[in-house]
Order: sequence, then structure tokens, then C-alpha cells
Amino acid sequence: MNWRFIEVICFLFIWDHITVQSSRQDPSAAEQHVSKQFDWLISDRGPFHHSRSYLSFVERFRQGFTTRYKIYREFARWKVRNTAIERRDLIRNPVPLMPEFQRSVRMLGRRPSTQQFIDTIIKKYGTHILISATLGGEEALTMYMAKNKLDRKMVNVTQSVETLHQLASSYFIDRDGTMKKLHEIQISTNAIKVETACHFEPLTPLSQSWALNKYSQSTEDPLFLLPGLQVIFPEYLQEKFVQSALSYIMCNGEGEYVCRNSQCVCRCAEEFQQCNCPITDIQIIENTLMGMADTWATTYKDFENSDEFKSFLKRLPSTHFLPVSSVHLLWGSDWDLQARFRLLQSSLEAQRLKMQRTARKLFSLSVRCHHKPSHQMPRERSVLQWLNRVQSFLYCNENGFWGTFLESQRTCVCHTGGSLCQRPIPCVIGGNNSCAMCSLANISQCGSCNKGYKLYRGRCEPQNVDSERSEQFISFETDLDFQDLELKYLLQKMDSRLYVHTTFISNEIRLETFFDPRWRKRMSLTLKSNKNRMDYLHMIVGLSMKICQMRNSSVDPMFFVYVNPFSGSHSEGWSMPFGEHGYPRWERVRLQSSQCYNWTLLLGNRWKTFFETVHIYLRSRAKMPTTLRNDTGQGPVDLSDPNKRQIYIKISDIQVFGYSLRFNADLLRSAVQQVNQSYTQGTQFYSSSSVMLLLLDIRDRINRLAPPVAPGKPQLDLFSCMLKHRLKLNNSEMIRVNHALDMYNTEILKQSDHLTTKLC
Repeated sequence: MNWRFIEVICFLFIWDHITVQSSRQDPSAAEQHVSKQFDWLISDRGPFHHSRSYLSFVERFRQGFTTRYKIYREFARWKVRNTAIERRDLIRNPVPLMPEFQRSVRMLGRRPSTQQFIDTIIKKYGTHILISATLGGEEALTMYMAKNKLDRKMVNVTQSVETLHQLASSYFIDRDGTMKKLHEIQISTNAIKVETACHFEPLTPLSQSWALNKYSQSTEDPLFLLPGLQVIFPEYLQEKFVQSALSYIMCNGEGEYVCRNSQCVCRCAEEFQQCNCPITDIQIIENTLMGMADTWATTYKDFENSDEFKSFLKRLPSTHFLPVSSVHLLWGSDWDLQARFRLLQSSLEAQRLKMQRTARKLFSLSVRCHHKPSHQMPRERSVLQWLNRVQSFLYCNENGFWGTFLESQRTCVCHTGGSLCQRPIPCVIGGNNSCAMCSLANISQCGSCNKGYKLYRGRCEPQNVDSERSEQFISFETDLDFQDLELKYLLQKMDSRLYVHTTFISNEIRLETFFDPRWRKRMSLTLKSNKNRMDYLHMIVGLSMKICQMRNSSVDPMFFVYVNPFSGSHSEGWSMPFGEHGYPRWERVRLQSSQCYNWTLLLGNRWKTFFETVHIYLRSRAKMPTTLRNDTGQGPVDLSDPNKRQIYIKISDIQVFGYSLRFNADLLRSAVQQVNQSYTQGTQFYSSSSVMLLLLDIRDRINRLAPPVAPGKPQLDLFSCMLKHRLKLNNSEMIRVNHALDMYNTEILKQSDHLTTKLC
């Protein structure tokens, strides 16, 4: 008793202490504490305010209905009860079950397998047993009332509410008459809203996950109306039945359902290796992703077929070439197109998020599949890609064919091959370009030039430049300057007019003699024009070699060709880029009734260039026998050995095709020395403007014959090589002349300086 008294005293002391502490708190602090505690109620309102009933109530309240009146009745409500579970031991206490079911249970034995349970019991009788069920239905009438909208003429509004209650109560006596009167009041006063509902209560439908929970939880719960069938089995069969039922439900009878470490999977049978893989669902999702990809492409097509995009293409000028920068300015200034483009971007963003969610679902479903799906998200086109697309619409849309425009090369790559899709590319005007307008007859050439320039063969040249005068220095135009088709025909026929007599030099190869080509062989074709023919420059338009091989030869020759344009050392030459940037390749034609081939390289007018010496390096790809792999490839040729004979070749003839240009070295040297002297003395360029214009024209026409380079890289400087080797200028003089020409070109003519790469 004393301990009870002490506990009461201690409790009172603690309570008094808590009361004192709480009373001394600041009221504002208390309010702040309360506000923080119930912030979720103000912001989120809790789960009740997200329920369907509450949302319906809020919607009705906003419409002005403040009272809800509901009457309902149940009809034919009765329950069904199963007596089979009252006695679960079928052997000792038999219940009134089907004889076939009892016979099936006895046939299982003491240790039945999963497949026996599935075939004998589950496929015939199912997995659950019905304990009790409620049958019947419910019929209800709900009336929402807005008291402030009731008839104002009535003296007592309460009486009108009671009248509505009495009218609604007669619904189950006279449905048609009651609903007619209520609808009349609803239409005339707009103060009530009437809803009727009638639903039935059949046996409760169960989902697959619900059935799984019934097996996982205790079967002793009396609230379960539909437990598993194991409740009527003997105890030694209950656990095995649960496992078999779960395997049947979750694994479709193709494996055993096993749970380990809170993760449940199907252990597949040998004949069903993909039981864990939802192949049907994966195929549906893959088809969905394919449809999304088609929708993505259709979205692009819709944008290209839109009125805004078509009108933008129609407004683009077609009288001159439009670079990407010009298209970008016109693209950004079209407000209608920009609004349509923003709609495209928002639509693609929504599609991209949807595709990501679907792809994640696909990969999550295929975790336990042997075949891993592959899906690539489509990339959204950037603004630069759209600008290139616009250029393709302008210049690569001809004859019903389509292509992609490459601005760096000013050409089209047609989707069907060839050049059927390419339209004539207009000339470039504006900026520092000398062309003012393209030609109406041929839009790819210039039609008129800006002030200070004159039109010459479809291009603009400085007005003071006389092309005929530059011919006095170098005769760029000769009788052998054929058109492309004529030149190609003469090269194929190996016309003697295009022969250039060169000297063959090689310490490793002899013509008309078999040799072993497995290691690098070097040969040169040279003219020595700077010693013997100083008044000529030489052009190469083709190269031909006749190569003979032994029968059943396993050798595949490879050639690397270096060209010295105006003599000089080997480092001052450039390599022919076969098959790159449009450069031609070797053409091989077999001669009749022989093991010889004609190897021909046709450069034509497009790729013709200056040459003084041509260096040819031969390196062969040979499938050598094992006994010959360590051979040095040197020494005398043994044609009697059939193994070695297969790797020997011989070069019967080698010929350079081209022509020569007259070259007045003394006259050109005097003009160059005049420019060099004026630059050294620091005088104005105006005193020698005609000479400057003349040298600029010669430099441009020489460098125009340089070999092709990759897009974005500067061309080779052949003009400096000509100054060094044919005019014998030193490096300082070459630098002064080129710098003087560059300054005159940029400061006086106001033209952009074209960068070049030093070769000599």
C-alpha cells in the first residue's frame, strides 16, 4: 500500500512539472509548433481528401448542393455456406463429396509430385473452395439539394424539404411517377439533382495476386470467404498442395514456385526453359516501341508537311546559294515556323519520356530471359541538322529522288546512288565574294560581278587582270586542254598525243624482268625539266602500267604514288589519296589470252596537276606458304620452283599521260622581283597594282590544281614550290612575295585570305 501511495505522489509531481512548463511557453511558439505539426493538413489535406467520395462531395458543394438524401433497399440477400470444411479428414470422417474427387485424393498417395497435383486435382477441380457467399443486390436513390435555390415563394422552406423527402420515399412504390415528378422539379428549379443506382453482388471475383495472398497467409482467418482447397486435404498433403497451386498460378504449370531471401521465382522445368520470361508481354512491349518509333518519324513528317514549314521553303531565295549561316538567319526570323517548331519539340519530349518508361518496363521484364532485348532511343534532330535538312530540300530534290547535301563539298549524296537527285547548285554571292548575281542561263555560274571585277568564264576576276597577259607567263590554255569526255576517251585509247616521255629510274626493279614484290620496291618516272626543259611546266592527267603475273598467282599488288610538282626532294611531294574525297582509283583490265593486266589511273581535268617526278612504291599482299615466310625476297629469281613461281610478277611498261605548258621563267622572275623589291622598300602597292593582280591570278590558278584534302583542311601551296624550284628563290624571298600578295588581297581588294599548307 505504501508503494502505491509513493507512485501516486511521483505521478502528481511529474504532471505538475509538465503543466508548469507548458504554461510558461510563449503563445507564438505554441502556435508555431501547432502550425508545423499540421502543415501536412493545410498543404496535402491527408489521404481522406484524395478519396473519391470526398472529391465528389467537393464537386457537388461547388455546384451549390449542401444536402444529400439517400434511400436504398436490399433485395434477395441470402448466404450460401459450405459444410465440407467442418470435417477435414476425408479418410476417417468422410464428408458428402463427389466420389471422383475422393478417388482422386486417394490416388495421390503419400508423396505426390507437383505435376500429379496439377493433373489430378488442380486442372479438374481448381485451387479454391467456397465457404460462404452473399447473393443479391442493392437499389438506391440519391438526391442532392441546394436549400438556397428552393422556391423562394414558399413561406417555410423546411416544409418544402420535407415534401421532397416524402416524394423520394415513394420511389420504391411508384418508380416512374416519382422520377417524373423529381425530374420536373430538377428542371424547373435547378435546386436538386437526382441519381439512381442498382448493382448486384455475385460471387467475389479474385485476381491472381489475391489468390497468392490466400496461400501465403493463415487459412484460420474466419473472414476469408474463398480459402485454398488445402483446408479439406489431410495434413500430410496440405503443404504440397499449396506449393503445387502456387506453381500452377504463378508459373503456369511450367515450373516450381520457389521463394528465397524475399525473392520468388519459378524454377523452370527442362522442357520449359523460358517459364520465367513473359515472352508475350515482351513482344507486346517491343511492338509498342516499334509503333512509338514510327510515331516519332511521323511527327517529323508532319512538321515537314506543315503549312509553316512549306511556306518557309517557298520564301527562301533560289537565285543564289544559301549557306547554313544564311538559312539560320531566315529560320530564326520566321515567327510562325518557330511556334510550330516549339510544338514539335514539346511533342517529341513527351514521346521520349513515354518511350523511356516503356523501355524500362521492357528491360525489367526481360531480367530472367535468355534473350536480352535491344532498343535504341531515337535522337532528336538539332537545329543544325534541320538547317542541313532545309539545304537538302533545296538542292537534293530532283527527278523524284532524295539525297543529303554536303556543304563542305557542295554536292549531294543521293539515297539511290549516283547523282540523279542533285539540282544545279547556285553560285555564291554576298559577303566578300566578287559575284553579284548568278547567271540566268546557268545558275551554277556567276552572271554579273561587283564593282572592280569582271566576268570571265562564269567567275569574277579583278578588273585589272588580263587573262591573256597571264598566258605570256604560263600558257594555261593549250590545244590539248580537252573537255572531260574527250579526255577520258583519249586516255582509254592511250592516245599518243598525251604521251609524256619520262625517264624510268629504279635500283630494285628492271622492266620486262620477273621479281619478288613481297617487300617494298621503289621506282620513279622523272623529267628533269629544271635542267633540260626549263621553258615548260608539265601536267599529269593519267598513269598506266602493264603488270604480268604467273599463272595461279597469289600476289595482289598495291601501289603508293607520290608526286613532286616542281622537282625537289622526296619530302616535298604529296601522296595520291586513292578513293578519298572523290579521287579516282586504279582500274585493272586483263589483256586477252595472257596473264597481264593494264593498271590505269584516270585523273581527267578535275584532278590533273603539275608533276616533275612521280615516285611509285610497290608493296604486295601475298598468301605465302609457311616455308617462304622467312625468306628475304632477295637474290636471283628461281622460276623452276612452283612454290616460289606463284609470287613473281613483272612490269612490262609504265607510262605517264599529260601535256606540257609553256613557261617563261625570266619574265615571271622579273615580275616577282619587282614585288619583292617594293615590299622590301616599303612602297605602296598602288605603284605595282597590275603586277600584283597578275601574280594573284597566277597563284590562284596554280593552287587550284592542288590535290584534294579533307573538308575543313587548307589546300597545299604549289605556288611556293614553283617559286623555289623553277624561279630559284630562297625561303625569305618566298615569304616576302606571299606576304605581299596576301596583304594586297585583304587590304586593297578586301577579299578573304585562303589559307594554304606549306609543301616546299
